[in-house]
Amino acid sequence: MHRHRAPFLPGTPRPEHRRQAAALVDFEELAPLVADDRVTDVLVLGGRGVWTDRGGALTAVSGLVLSERRTRDLARALVARGGRHVDETTPCADVRHGDGIRVHVVLAPVSVLGTTISIRLPQNALPTIDRLADGGFFQHVPRAVVERAVQERRNVLVTGATGSGKTTLLAAMLGSVPTNERIVTVEDVAELRIDHPHVVALEARQANAEGAGALGTERLLREALRMRPDRIVVGECRGAEIRELTSALNTGHDGGAGTVHANGVGDVAARLEALGALAGLGPESLARQAASAFDLVLHVERRNGVRRLAEVGRFGVDRQGRLEVVAVAESGAGLGPGPGPGRGPAAVSVGASTGFEGRGRSGSPAGASGGERARRARVAPARVDGDSDDGVGPLPTSGNASGVDRGVTGPPDRPGAPGGPGGGAGGGVGPAGVHDADTGDGGVARQRPRAASGAHRRTRGA
Repeated sequence: MHRHRAPFLPGTPRPEHRRQAAALVDFEELAPLVADDRVTDVLVLGGRGVWTDRGGALTAVSGLVLSERRTRDLARALVARGGRHVDETTPCADVRHGDGIRVHVVLAPVSVLGTTISIRLPQNALPTIDRLADGGFFQHVPRAVVERAVQERRNVLVTGATGSGKTTLLAAMLGSVPTNERIVTVEDVAELRIDHPHVVALEARQANAEGAGALGTERLLREALRMRPDRIVVGECRGAEIRELTSALNTGHDGGAGTVHANGVGDVAARLEALGALAGLGPESLARQAASAFDLVLHVERRNGVRRLAEVGRFGVDRQGRLEVVAVAESGAGLGPGPGPGRGPAAVSVGASTGFEGRGRSGSPAGASGGERARRARVAPARVDGDSDDGVGPLPTSGNASGVDRGVTGPPDRPGAPGGPGGGAGGGVGPAGVHDADTGDGGVARQRPRAASGAHRRTRGA
């Protein structure tokens, strides 16, 4: 089937090769490095040197050192060419050039050792699931998990460290969305390069020199809800927009997604709690919102220069009402809930990542440190629930999936909420928890497949 090319970001022609993008934006002394298809990052530190990343360790560029003054001038020029400004009062800036080339600068003395320029370079080829598979991205988790998540309109949170491949995986997934759907993306700096014919890309705007005219991602997300989206995507949740995203996904906008920085799956819950605090959400409120909003957590990592999908999990709420991540997938043909209490690895929770006791499920190893419990909470043994051609059973569902018994607080008309279709009596936290009164298999509720995407209720507008 013919695939449409991704719409290029407004205002710039589409270069077929990165060297053409480098020619469109004058990177000056750095242009040969930017044009090199093998380079993924170019890093400059004024007066000290230039480094590149070609997918492995950083390498110093021999014979190329920009003085502090020259680095500062180049930083200002690159930011100005991206439509923003940087000066002593606003010493940090992030801009986008060409086909997703991202430039970040920090002026001295905020950057103590000298002005720094960090350039992130996308691959020439648009990311697709096939290309990721060819590169070994799905060695540990079957690609069918990701494909079915898109097909069944799961709400997904992609997590990982900087440079681990979060944006790449999300763009590849969105590229496999049916072509008759409308995708609206919200990003601080537009990086998603999606091979899809109907993408609306919203990018935040910096305030002008007078301090007026700023448009943040939180505001843009509210605007996106009024644009008749089939899928809403936040490129990166860094603050209060987590409240807007979880609210949107809890009101019928299925198939949505976002990304969050987290060094390990054991850090995800604590990271979301921190973001929720910026939005004025307490830990318990954030836990209910996130557990109800997201179906899957896809954690990616980069090891020895190789990016991979490392683990799949789902959010749950522990006995203290705090958010936790329960691993549900492994390198095999199946996908199912993790082990019950006392039968295997503990749930990865805030307690596991901070060292507090009592956060995980009753199977948590007593006295283990936070880092040790997080290490032990690897991917749970798979269990195939139901028949499927790909061998992967029904994916775990959040509170927005019909037929799943959850006690997570939510709107009464939302499937899975107390009083709503498929809702429990409010006595437990359902399939991701440990004290659901309606389950008899160690706290893991039996999963039923979500209805076909055409049967989903979707609320348009805010």
